[in-house]
Amino acid sequence: MKFRAFSLDAIQENVAIAFDALRVSKLRSALTILGVVIGVATVMTMASIVQGIQNQITNALDVAGPTTFYVMKVFSTSPVNPDRLPKWIRIRPDLSTAEADRIAALPEVFYAGIWAQIQARIEYRGERTRPTIVTGADEYFTEIQGGDLAAGRWFTKSELRSGAPVAVIQEEKAFRIFGRIDPLGKTVLLGGKPVEVIGLYVPPENIFAPPGADNGAIMPFRYVYYAYNVDKTNALFICVKPSPGVAVADAQEAVTVTLREMRRLRPADPNTFDMITQDQILDTFNSITGTFFLVMIVLASVALLVGGIGVMAIMMVSVTARTREIGLRKAMGATRRDILMQFLIEAASLTGIGGVVGIAVGLGAGKAVTALLAIESQAPVGLTVIAVVVSVGIGVVFGVIPAQRAARLDPVDALRYE
Repeated sequence: MKFRAFSLDAIQENVAIAFDALRVSKLRSALTILGVVIGVATVMTMASIVQGIQNQITNALDVAGPTTFYVMKVFSTSPVNPDRLPKWIRIRPDLSTAEADRIAALPEVFYAGIWAQIQARIEYRGERTRPTIVTGADEYFTEIQGGDLAAGRWFTKSELRSGAPVAVIQEEKAFRIFGRIDPLGKTVLLGGKPVEVIGLYVPPENIFAPPGADNGAIMPFRYVYYAYNVDKTNALFICVKPSPGVAVADAQEAVTVTLREMRRLRPADPNTFDMITQDQILDTFNSITGTFFLVMIVLASVALLVGGIGVMAIMMVSVTARTREIGLRKAMGATRRDILMQFLIEAASLTGIGGVVGIAVGLGAGKAVTALLAIESQAPVGLTVIAVVVSVGIGVVFGVIPAQRAARLDPVDALRYE
């Protein structure tokens, strides 16, 4: 069959015929496109959520500053069990205050402080929070983690040195247990231990952050370290902020040399500590969200495949049911190409409509979920275009066999079909 370009009138005529056929069988058309709608909606919803999470992670890391990095006993994408540590972790020394002080004295470093984290409830007169992160830190907490002091004060030098039982409570959690009562000066039970509230903290508006996210309370490091059971493998780290004008790599090298000297490591010995930068944190989160998104893409692809098979099955039924119509069109001069184009356009229209509806449903669902999680997300424009193209392409691919079957029908036999 020689190639012949279709005129605009012929294409418009076939589009009109295809949409008339869809209008005649509304229920059948709706059920046919359901699989495509589900697949595309899943992709768009996941894309909106993943993009929103990635934006929040990036914003959270910007709060701490792109140069801040952390020294840890061991870095793992998932916390290791402190009661069943492998030997290579057990032989590593715990981080110490002396190491943090030595790092802080380096000319390449603007700030270094050792922090610890625990999980504990905050209680006051029978009211209590859920288990929340409590960080043992110092007065530089907001400079590293962001946020601000809403009321009260931070720790004094003497409170930090002595490890006084005082705490700055997150404002939202203080309101939850105190209500309209002024919490400043009151004594709460934090992890079962009495602590005086000296300030209220407002965290940055972000649900994702580097170590120290969603702190329910901040206390002097010494008090947390000695009064509670701190997981020294997963929840003890040194925050390091390079001096202005010093590259992160240079600061990391200075810290590495200092720690190796303090730990008397020989040149051939591996480091007995890990360092993690903001870029590594971002890469870790991207890896997690990327894997999650990939799984959703696979599941959505299965839904699209099922939808495509459904389109092919329905189109085969449609060809059989409209045999006389096909014979009549051929008798009036329609060519095989005309019939082929008619059914291809019909199949592409089915999946195209399914793609558009799926995009609308997916973006709406993604918007609802991101609003529920209080994260900002923009519509993934590039993926939207791809989703439309893929959905139409599925219609064309799975519509080829029914369209060819229709195009090959003998007009005489088709007119006799009952």
